Amino acid sequence: MLPITRRSALGLMGATTGSLILPRMTFAQGKRPSVTIAVQKITNNNTLDVWNEQSNVGERIFYPNFWEGLILRDWMGNQGPVPGLATEWRRIDDKTIELKLRQGVKFHNGDELTADDVVFSFSKERVFGNTEPKGGKTVFEADHKPTTVKELPASVPGIGRRLWPALAGVEAVDKYTVRFHNATPDVTLEGRLYSGGSQIANRRAWDEAASYTDWARKPITTGPYMVGDYKPDVSLTLVAFDEYWGGRPPLEEIRFVEVPEVASRVNGLLSGQYDFACDLPPDQVATVQAASGFEVQSSTIWNHRISVFNTENEILANPLVRRAMTHSIDRQAIVEALWGGLTVIPAGLQFDSYKNNDMFIDGWAAPEFNPELARQLLKEANYKGDAIPYRLLNNYYTNQTANAQIMVEMWKQVGLNVEIEMKENWAQIHDPQGVKGVRDWSAGNSINDPITPMVTQFGPNGEMQQKKDWSNEELNKLSVIMETSTDHAERKKAFARMLEIAEREDPAYQVLHQNAVFTGMKSSLKWKAAPAFAMDFRSNNWTM
Repeated sequence: MLPITRRSALGLMGATTGSLILPRMTFAQGKRPSVTIAVQKITNNNTLDVWNEQSNVGERIFYPNFWEGLILRDWMGNQGPVPGLATEWRRIDDKTIELKLRQGVKFHNGDELTADDVVFSFSKERVFGNTEPKGGKTVFEADHKPTTVKELPASVPGIGRRLWPALAGVEAVDKYTVRFHNATPDVTLEGRLYSGGSQIANRRAWDEAASYTDWARKPITTGPYMVGDYKPDVSLTLVAFDEYWGGRPPLEEIRFVEVPEVASRVNGLLSGQYDFACDLPPDQVATVQAASGFEVQSSTIWNHRISVFNTENEILANPLVRRAMTHSIDRQAIVEALWGGLTVIPAGLQFDSYKNNDMFIDGWAAPEFNPELARQLLKEANYKGDAIPYRLLNNYYTNQTANAQIMVEMWKQVGLNVEIEMKENWAQIHDPQGVKGVRDWSAGNSINDPITPMVTQFGPNGEMQQKKDWSNEELNKLSVIMETSTDHAERKKAFARMLEIAEREDPAYQVLHQNAVFTGMKSSLKWKAAPAFAMDFRSNNWTM
């Protein structure tokens, strides 16, 4: 393996920003190519349901090739909203948004998309289960009488209420017009509609499926590619849907193959077994780029790597210990050692896109690396060296294991005794049995507003509180302001205070660095990586 140097890093940036060379392969006229993509993981829960697979691996598989929403994200651009299954939308008031559906859109089973499918896609049956919005019962779905009643996984309604905490219902105004009614004012309704989870499913396919699992392993959607074959934990094949409203897809098939080991993904790419190898660590970039006919595309993305704390742990219940942990980490050293300087340390849990609506808190930064302060905080906490467990997955995130080992040593330098416990999957990470302590996570901006990820992940409906890892009464009250206020100044003040609470006073997490994606590929393929986990194989991003 070749080390990253300043010169090779500059070479990498030049390679990723320069023009792509023309394809060297040839295909018979009319015959579309197929590609094979090596990924470390296909999905976390062995389904293809957007509500059940809220993850970086899910984003790669689902968008924008398979699942589509009324409003789409501009994956190859600024990640902002663009027309999708809706051609236009307008605000009726602070609680209501109306959308006009694109006419003539076909689902993979041949059905035409109508308002009925949209109403179903946000129904209690499909998403919310027995949960209730803040404003009371859902009111616009009485005409939807399912032929089968399906038991949802517990994660689905949890995520539904996290992303749509006050949805009162969706109204079919006519065949091609829908209105979303919220129980409270919400300035982020448009963003919620292009966030992951708000994609549209076919009502008839749901009704006809024998069980949730049967449906979730082959959902019927509107995307340019549809499910051909899915073998959980092995492979997923998406095949072209030629009646796609956006035009004939450029590929015949997209085959994702689960290859957990980095070396196997790299070797398979270089041997020609795979066309793409995802989630490469920076120390593999030079190896791929040195091989004739291969390149690496990369970028930082709207996602930060973090580690989070469980305050049911009697040691971590003391915020002084958590504060000490945040001041023990030399983030820049990690960025240089593991990432070759090819990513950055963000200003806390913030993204540059917040500047677009003046919600970025200037002058804020991640906690400083200050070992002396960390030792003083541990002394004040009367910490005696008791072990703190660190539940760890084996490189679910790029460089995850090495990053954890470095942090454990940094914690050790100030007197913290953190012990790694290797786990096989997320279920074991979240298992309530035994003592929790620290775990890894990531936090993404999917709505172009600080409501993601601060409220959606750490607020009262967020995963941290759903799993009883951490809670803060003041932050919960501020979350309500973020979700319901239409006063910009009030929202920005609330967000600034939330950063103080969650990163300084009562740490819920520590931000490590901005995430970066490195994708190895054959240079002969005329394709560009998006600044996201998602891989776009629509016609606008693939030419022969």
